[in-house]
Amino acid sequence: MLAFQADMAGALSFSTSKESLTRRRVVVETDGCPLRPEPDTASEEPQVEVVVFGFDTGKGMPEPQDYRDMPYLWQSGYFAMDVPKLRARLKSARLILGDVTETLRNFAAQENPPPIGFIAFDLDYYSSTVTALKIFETDHRYLLPRVACYVDDMVGDIDWAYNEFTGELLAIKEFNAGHENIKIAPVSGLRFWGRRIPQTWHEQIFVAHLFTHPDYGKPISELTQIPLAAE
Repeated sequence: MLAFQADMAGALSFSTSKESLTRRRVVVETDGCPLRPEPDTASEEPQVEVVVFGFDTGKGMPEPQDYRDMPYLWQSGYFAMDVPKLRARLKSARLILGDVTETLRNFAAQENPPPIGFIAFDLDYYSSTVTALKIFETDHRYLLPRVACYVDDMVGDIDWAYNEFTGELLAIKEFNAGHENIKIAPVSGLRFWGRRIPQTWHEQIFVAHLFTHPDYGKPISELTQIPLAAE
């Protein structure tokens, strides 16, 4: 499943439009897992509008194409969705059903979303992830200069044997090799930041860097000088 915040769930983006007084965030999810219920706390955040898009086949996983789709883990029909039940639980999120090859192709032009700030990739297959990563090739006005990403199927036990030669990790590796000005990279040292106890999800957080985005070089902090410590 790919979900954006656009099956990416919980993604966050803020509109860079000077005409808007309301910050907006977009979430995106893709084929593989159901959209989670939306937390009530999101709507309570002042002056923030959350826009969530979830993508799924609605019919379960398609046939694996070859060994790169890790067929020893995934097969056709896995994770079929109860569409009516899920729709009944959604409050404002948009569920887009169909083959991600088709549904994602004209997504930005048709939906005109605020800039995407977070995407959760949970497509399981290499082949599906290759298609979903093309979202980063869309016009810059639909993307923040750095897009936070959650990559689901890349950590696990020795039996699962996730690796850079198959699955979602291979899709990311090939995407980086084929895009000089866009790179998807893990966040170095995230598991140590803020005195956190290292968790599995720390390894699953990446950032897509759009180096030619007009806002990539804009400072993210107003701090320009660190004062000397008192003696």
